[in-house]
Amino acid sequence: MTTAIGQPLDRVDGRPKVTGAARYSAEIPVPDMAYAYLVGSRIAAGRITAIDASAARAEEGVLAVLTHENLPKIASQPPLIPSLAGTAAPGQTFFPMQDEAVHYAGQHVAIVVADTYERAQHAASLLRISYEETPPVTTIEQGRDQAYEPEAIFGGFLPARMERGDVEAGLAQAEIRLDAAFTCAANHHNPIEPCATTAQWDGDELVLHDTTQGVNATQITVARLLGIPLSKIRVIGHYVGGSFGSKAMIHNHPALAAMAAREVGRPVKLVLTREQMFTSAGHREEQEQHITLGATRDGRLTALRHHKLSPTSHFDHWAEPSLGGASQLYACPNYEGVYRLIRANTMTPTFMRAPGEATGVFALECAMDELAERLGLDPLELRLRNHTDVDPMTGHPWSSSGLKECYERGAARFGWQDRDPHIGSRRDGNWLLGTGMATAAYPVHPPSNPQRARARIYADGTAVVQAATPEFGTGVATVMTQVAAEALGLPADRCRFENGDTDLPNIAAAVGSAGSGMISAAVHTAATALRDQLIAQAVADTGSPLHGADPSDVVVRDGVMTAGTASESYAGLLQRNFQPDAEAYGSWSPPGQDVPYGMMTFGAQFAEVAVDPELGLVRVRRMTGAFAPGRVLNPRTARSQLMGGMLWGLGQALLEANSMQPRTGRWASSSLGEYLVAVNADAPDVDVELVEVEDTVVNPLGVKGVGEVGQVGAAAAIANAVHHATGRRFRKLPITVEDLLL
Repeated sequence: MTTAIGQPLDRVDGRPKVTGAARYSAEIPVPDMAYAYLVGSRIAAGRITAIDASAARAEEGVLAVLTHENLPKIASQPPLIPSLAGTAAPGQTFFPMQDEAVHYAGQHVAIVVADTYERAQHAASLLRISYEETPPVTTIEQGRDQAYEPEAIFGGFLPARMERGDVEAGLAQAEIRLDAAFTCAANHHNPIEPCATTAQWDGDELVLHDTTQGVNATQITVARLLGIPLSKIRVIGHYVGGSFGSKAMIHNHPALAAMAAREVGRPVKLVLTREQMFTSAGHREEQEQHITLGATRDGRLTALRHHKLSPTSHFDHWAEPSLGGASQLYACPNYEGVYRLIRANTMTPTFMRAPGEATGVFALECAMDELAERLGLDPLELRLRNHTDVDPMTGHPWSSSGLKECYERGAARFGWQDRDPHIGSRRDGNWLLGTGMATAAYPVHPPSNPQRARARIYADGTAVVQAATPEFGTGVATVMTQVAAEALGLPADRCRFENGDTDLPNIAAAVGSAGSGMISAAVHTAATALRDQLIAQAVADTGSPLHGADPSDVVVRDGVMTAGTASESYAGLLQRNFQPDAEAYGSWSPPGQDVPYGMMTFGAQFAEVAVDPELGLVRVRRMTGAFAPGRVLNPRTARSQLMGGMLWGLGQALLEANSMQPRTGRWASSSLGEYLVAVNADAPDVDVELVEVEDTVVNPLGVKGVGEVGQVGAAAAIANAVHHATGRRFRKLPITVEDLLL
């Protein structure tokens, strides 16, 4: 068998991407294209009292102005269900321009369609919209007194209260108790490609070119909103220029583009502006977390209380699940986790890279570092003393772990054993140097429905494997080529992966680090079925040298089936039987919710920082991460994903923040000139160690995913390193110049 899996194969789509041959959704040329421009509300709460669109409609090239006064009503609003469920996945249970109500600033209140983008944009500026404004609630401080505890969050999938043991009893028996409150600023998605949809009708059939993490999720959602059969909608998204959660749920623009195209009778392209990405694609919400730890003097946790408070929209009980992974990291018998929400004038928050764990683990790991200091323990030793081989919430063993190996190998590569624990003990001129570490963990999220793929081999010995999933920057086309090659016993250069189209076999949206696991399972199943089909055909064929052989004795290498001294190639078998090709489908059903295992990807993060206390500057000098993602399909793409997550964790720790203006309800930052993200100059040396562990539960290849876990723990490791350098604890994200100078 060809060993394609595990090889650092170059990206198969690298050349088209760097030469510009790869076309993103907003770049698809369609004849007779029209262009839509969205208009957002200037107020955060109230209602529209009048719209004067006469000047806009009179402009040359304007084809339509759509508002709540003339936009058709949607057929139904699907419930807010995470896109991994394989059903409709709207970004929020609110669709704009159905009435005059305004719920948040930037809410879509009009669409202008014209024959050029510039004309549409200019005409939009001529709209005169009058409002009756009411005072908004936009921040935690404004809504704290109205906070409530919902029954469930996350589209109803997660309970708002989780408990094990008796947390009060655990705190009572504790010899050391630590109380800490943490705050995290709101964060926004800024992928290279903003959200975009091109809609084209042919009679009653609709084609959408959409920037999405799941073409099937877009298809199902738009079908529900418009009330048309799934068979009448095709969604194509071959290449997506980044997402990180902004394109995981299906926001309003694909359906609005379709409605506009139907109104003007020609294809319509709708692209969100960079400013609209701050108000129209969800965000990571502002949040406050309060952690109470109880421990014995030898460092054993006796209790963990973890409460979170955050704003949500008026219409959805949404909070990123910040308490989930944090509740499972350590062997603590008594736990209480509670989410409380504030109804605010904001759109519904959504997934953002490492949703929940990026913030919840930050709070817990900073608290653990503080506890280690109070106990006089090395931070790594404290974590080892509380290591657990089972999921503390269920008592089930982990399907695989590798966490201790991550601690050991990460610490060795970083040089943790040489660390002087004393605060401010190292300097480099004016710079104070410090090191810190944190645990990383991200849950394995199997999809809720079967995942399918199709494999076909041609008489010339080349193969193509197909699945609907888009390529949004993770390297899925490369890795699935390797998976197919491994299963078929072909060289990777004789396999091709086709993707990004609802006409291909269904794959759920690739979110929550589930993509590589579920797609590889479907591709592996399809390719294995095709290989076995061809072997069975050969051993039953009287004209084949393999006739009569035991199928279990046949191995395939470089496209040649061999049993003992007899062999025949795939191409020879097909050509002799006048078959132009052969194909097989594969369907993989994920493990159910009742599987008796905890499923989590683990890792360990280490960081060294330099702090200039006089200028308030923090520079991250190096980062080391060791991660155990199950089987590694391609170490090059895996390291790239993990490195990207670690650098995003740096941005989360020191740069990324937005806030709402309490009076207007508008975001203070709405461009990359104001909202800071990490750039190349901020990036330190990043060392990534892969710890492969066998997992026979999560999927056929034992793949757990790397997209999210690289960010988890990075911000905490940096914050803990800043404390080690300065002696100051910062219980907020991000840590800013102003914080250090106060």
